[in-house]
Amino acid sequence: MSTPRRFGREHTDDLVSFLQASPTPYHAVASAAQRLEEAGFRRLSEADAWEGGSGGRYVVRGGAIIAWYVPEGAGPATPFRIVGAHTDSPNLRVKPVPDTGAAGWRQIAVEIYGGTLLNTWLDRDLGLAGRLALRDGSTRLIGVDRPLLRVPQLAIHLDRQANDGLKLDRQRHMTPVWGLGEPREGDLVGFLAEEAGLDASDIAGWDLMAHSVEPPAYLGRDRELLAGPRMDNLLSVHAGTAALTAAAEYDRERGGGLPYIPVLAAFDHEENGSQSDTGAEGPLLGNVLERSVLTRGGTHEDRARAYAGTVCLSSDTGHAVHPNYPERHEPGHHPMPNGGPILKVNVNQRYATDGAGRAVFAAACERAGVPWQSFVSHNAVPCGTTIGPITAARHGIATVDIGVAILSMHSARELCGADDPYLLANVLTAFLAG
Repeated sequence: MSTPRRFGREHTDDLVSFLQASPTPYHAVASAAQRLEEAGFRRLSEADAWEGGSGGRYVVRGGAIIAWYVPEGAGPATPFRIVGAHTDSPNLRVKPVPDTGAAGWRQIAVEIYGGTLLNTWLDRDLGLAGRLALRDGSTRLIGVDRPLLRVPQLAIHLDRQANDGLKLDRQRHMTPVWGLGEPREGDLVGFLAEEAGLDASDIAGWDLMAHSVEPPAYLGRDRELLAGPRMDNLLSVHAGTAALTAAAEYDRERGGGLPYIPVLAAFDHEENGSQSDTGAEGPLLGNVLERSVLTRGGTHEDRARAYAGTVCLSSDTGHAVHPNYPERHEPGHHPMPNGGPILKVNVNQRYATDGAGRAVFAAACERAGVPWQSFVSHNAVPCGTTIGPITAARHGIATVDIGVAILSMHSARELCGADDPYLLANVLTAFLAG
């Protein structure tokens, strides 16, 4: 069964909007949920009893979202086709006691989240976004998308060796400024309450993080590149959301008959190990898949049968060959921007891909009419990892690690080929639609 290509450069234009609307995992989930709602998907509460039947559904927990589409006639043991991704990116996150300062400057105390490229956050105009936890138990998204914070770099006149090897102390050198004067307890909470139209006494807690307010932009003579924040890994969340809604539309156009139940699983906390109730190592995906089987009259035996036929494409960014550091890359594997999605391989299981998984991915690319590339790390350079091996080990599901090749991974501003986002979305659609 061939699946027509459905996405062009307008998909990348929409990615730009998605990135701007999603400065935090919580905003990314809200952005994805809005697109799912517009496509006819219905939100479920984990605390409610779920009913069977066909159609699109999704659940949200914090910075994670699981969405799935049940085709007409799907049975209890119908396998799943899963696109896995993550919503979080390395950044600066606000500490529990945020109001600080020194030498007449008011500052905000931050923790370093994930494997951040610290120097990319220097001298950059930063906004502040996240969620506020209120005393009534509810949460409120907040986004201050204007220059508010800045981590000022020391002038070269005061550090003549800066260009010979900049060394940043994570505690002393990364505290952003946001004004002049003596710090006062409650300043930040009071400011955020005013921004959100709340009383400061309503705010009981927060999950806040800085973000660059510079918008994404096409780059280069021929606008063939895209620069922007949080591509690792909102590029995959956006593509996976588009692919899931396209697969559902494709099934409805054909009058049913999808052989699999397509799923999007976008987790939080990948950048610090996935060990949370919203991370890939948590129970969320397994709970959702099992409940889906049970609502269709299935048993634990049916769940085991469904899992046996299930495949997950773990979609995350990977490394394009860097023109200034080609020696850091495997000589025989030089993924290029706009060369199509990459298949990520590591025999030590930092990626979960094996030969059978390669065949599944190659078949999806062929059906979509999309080229693809292979990525493997240089033997002398440690390999990163993804949610792929975690998903495979936790659920016993065949998993393949793929993604889009980018430069400047974990920078405050990353770079990809402008064609690759929609090429990825087409491959994911072909995979989900079977």
